Amino acid sequence: MCRLSAITSSDYFSPMENIIALETMKEGHDGSGLGLVFKDLGGVFADYKQYPILSAICTDIGLDTLNNYMAAIGFKEIFSWQPKIRKVSGVIERGLYITKIYDYPDKYKDQPFNIKEDLLMNTRIKLRTLGESDQSMFVFSFYPDIITLKEVGDPLDVSEFFSLDNGELIAKIILAQGRQNTNYEIYLYACHPFFLQGYSTMTNGENTAFVPIREFLSSRDFPGYMGYNSDSEVFTHILHYSNRHLKYPLTYYKDIITPLRDNELSDRSDKDALRMIKNSLRPLCIDGPNCVIGFTPDGTTFMVHDSKKLRPGVVGGIKGKYAFMSEECGLQSAIPVRNLKEDIIPMKYDMVIVPPGAEEVRKWSQLHGK
Repeated sequence: MCRLSAITSSDYFSPMENIIALETMKEGHDGSGLGLVFKDLGGVFADYKQYPILSAICTDIGLDTLNNYMAAIGFKEIFSWQPKIRKVSGVIERGLYITKIYDYPDKYKDQPFNIKEDLLMNTRIKLRTLGESDQSMFVFSFYPDIITLKEVGDPLDVSEFFSLDNGELIAKIILAQGRQNTNYEIYLYACHPFFLQGYSTMTNGENTAFVPIREFLSSRDFPGYMGYNSDSEVFTHILHYSNRHLKYPLTYYKDIITPLRDNELSDRSDKDALRMIKNSLRPLCIDGPNCVIGFTPDGTTFMVHDSKKLRPGVVGGIKGKYAFMSEECGLQSAIPVRNLKEDIIPMKYDMVIVPPGAEEVRKWSQLHGK
């Protein structure tokens, strides 16, 4: 199993809060990797929120390829940041860990944001393709106000490697996963969290329904539904497909991946619509066991489980700061001063949601639709 640590706050905070929480849950991960996605950035990034940020790892050759390609298609670099790398036993430096902010090509500056989003996605995919064969370039995200960091090693060691304790990198939403390696070879593109056009998820568990889900998504003729080095990447893509493409409310994500049985629909006022969704999107059903934590473009953060409920998860906090954790000890580490009686351990019909700004937490029941 992996361990998940997500925090959403009205104030900026350090990723060390997530990582120390992962350390308290260490028996649930084997220290084989750390993935981080930062949203709503502060510090040196606070003044660049309208510009896309590219997060990548490059060799010298890969960096030349990246720079030449970006210049050729008209992206203009306006700011660059790299973590201050420390030598840490057990973490191998594989290249340059770059975070570059760009201005859009001139012909795109006045385009609607959805057009810009497609440009950013297609650019990321092209760069990934250019660097994948020789592993000269790993590109994890290219989007405004988002940074992604990933590396192999124990989360605490990786945090020291990236100098995440120096306060330079802060955000209001941070997703972090401590990896349990279930593959024969550790590959960075298989490391959670995953990101696509404003949506991000991470998962603890295994997706035994991966193949039919992948085949359905791949048939949608959308370039972003690709990669699939992890069976959990489809959770991000289902979220994107249901919320962005189909424009369904976020709660329908739960109805799609774990549809109610016909005899459970009676209390839902939208039961007729749910039956149609269940029939038309049946290939997107999951078969767990899974705990999924994620966020949407507006900053809504959530947790859901599959129907088996065989992976742990708990949500709690105070007004202005909530944490989504695999275990209670992780939650206690992140937000020790809170009303423990208000902690939520979602069960198979529940979806826990914290709206943008982290002012409240809601538990939504799939059985009743509220």
